[in-house]
Amino acid sequence: MFARLAVLLIGVLVLPLWADAQGFFGFGPRVAKNPGYDSRFVFTRMRYPSNSWSHDYPSADLYMTEALDDMTRVPVNRGRSNVLTFSDAELFTNPIVYVSEPGFWALQDGEAATLRAYLLKGGFIIFDDFEGDAQWRNMAAQMSRALPEHRFLPIDVSHSIFHALFDLKVLTVPHPSVSVTPAFYAIFEDNNPKGRMIALANHNSDLAEYWEWSARDVFPVDVTSGAYEMGVNYIVYAMTH
Repeated sequence: MFARLAVLLIGVLVLPLWADAQGFFGFGPRVAKNPGYDSRFVFTRMRYPSNSWSHDYPSADLYMTEALDDMTRVPVNRGRSNVLTFSDAELFTNPIVYVSEPGFWALQDGEAATLRAYLLKGGFIIFDDFEGDAQWRNMAAQMSRALPEHRFLPIDVSHSIFHALFDLKVLTVPHPSVSVTPAFYAIFEDNNPKGRMIALANHNSDLAEYWEWSARDVFPVDVTSGAYEMGVNYIVYAMTH
């Protein structure tokens, strides 16, 4: 499986960085206009008042989109990504949304109700790039405003999300910069682990860091490949459940 993925990643790894195309320069986020809805999948990142929302943006989003297009039959909008807030009406045209550094995330007034409606209507949210107890507590507190009756449950490699396309045997992608042990948690409808997953938290993990730097060969190819496998699995799973 790794050999097959490595071949598929060649196209991703040699692509030029798309930052200029998205209007991103230096360290401050400069956000391009979102593409209009045309039914194709668009990587959708959620924006909140702290600039932490933009970590790894836009390269991680665009490289994951390229990988999804190369490895699956999911119709994608290549070279484009969305940035939305939880007050944007366009939220409901995007089945999957991504939140970076949710340890610093804060829902604004009214956004909790919108997030609740989005998730219960069929949406799926991914949290990535956060570490430690304090950041976990903040993320969980924000989610409890939207889904007070739900709770995060631990999941492991036996869950079907880790086998949606790539059949993962172990979860071995380490945090790229912090000495912590990754752990994975999910929220399910009615708190039933056999039901539909509506939220996934990669705690003590930062998959997007690997996606962002894949074109520059910063991390070992096998680890970067593992990060792509997990990301593709997440999207395929959410699109099919």
